[in-house]
Amino acid sequence: MKNIGVMNYLKISLQHALYLLHHGMLEDANRNLSQAETWRYGEKSSSQEVLINLIQAYKGLLQYYIWSKKKMELSQLDEDDYAYNTASQNMLNHSWKTSINLCALIQIPGVWDPFVKSYVEMLEFYGDQDGAREVLTNYAYDEKFPSNPNAHIYLYNFLKREKAPREKLISVLKILYQIVPSHKLMLEFHRLLRKSENEEHHKLGLEVLFGVLDFAGCTKNITAWKYLAKYLRQTLMGRHLAWVQEEWNSRKNWWPSFHFSYFRAKSDWKEDKALACEKALVAGLLLGKGCRYFRNISKQDHQVLKKKIKQIKKSVKKYSIVNPGL
Repeated sequence: MKNIGVMNYLKISLQHALYLLHHGMLEDANRNLSQAETWRYGEKSSSQEVLINLIQAYKGLLQYYIWSKKKMELSQLDEDDYAYNTASQNMLNHSWKTSINLCALIQIPGVWDPFVKSYVEMLEFYGDQDGAREVLTNYAYDEKFPSNPNAHIYLYNFLKREKAPREKLISVLKILYQIVPSHKLMLEFHRLLRKSENEEHHKLGLEVLFGVLDFAGCTKNITAWKYLAKYLRQTLMGRHLAWVQEEWNSRKNWWPSFHFSYFRAKSDWKEDKALACEKALVAGLLLGKGCRYFRNISKQDHQVLKKKIKQIKKSVKKYSIVNPGL
């Protein structure tokens, strides 16, 4: 029963501190967290340990917020100014306190996104690239932690800032692709794969684009359609028909009604003619000249897009996968 009382006290303290933080009462929140952190009664259970770590982490997050404000103040001072040295020392004191509080929490398996981001920002600010890389790598790859797309996004963005080799960036985004194939970074992933010298990466680049456009939220993503139209044509020109067929076989029963209906053609042409043209090329390459979407767009009389539509017809005639001459 005593343990239940302790747990309730810690939970209420944490909730109250979060309320104070939310309302900008930083000093009160810090005092509340400090009291909860030092309060002890009997032996600590493992669940109490987690709560105390969480309280310490929120205290660290509060100190990080103060550190961020001091960092902003520091950026507005002249380095030769006496005030600069004082502000710099204050920042260092806060970062040391913050790192102690945050470091303990992120060792415990869980989803700690705001804490990890804060800690890494401070490590990078003080030039500890190795420390930041280690934290992010553990957060992304340690099997004790739950699957978390953000962990891989943070690691990718860090490696990008470090100008890491393309292969390294690809390996990180490959895992993100397996977790969230519709993530906005997938178009960046496609570009990296396309630039690779590895043919397996070129094949995966096609798979990634089809994967993005499987999702309803991406149906009007003109960049994704532009990439697919161009890459599909290149892939067929490079005589990789099998790659296209492999992706199309699992979609041929539902993509036509999902993306390429007569209704879609009319609404796309009305809303975004550039999008309609990209989709028309994809539709024609996958379904041939008889496809309703392709037929509807290819017969449009538009002075500005006349040349574009003519090129689409030519590509479909030459490279469509339903063309017996291919």
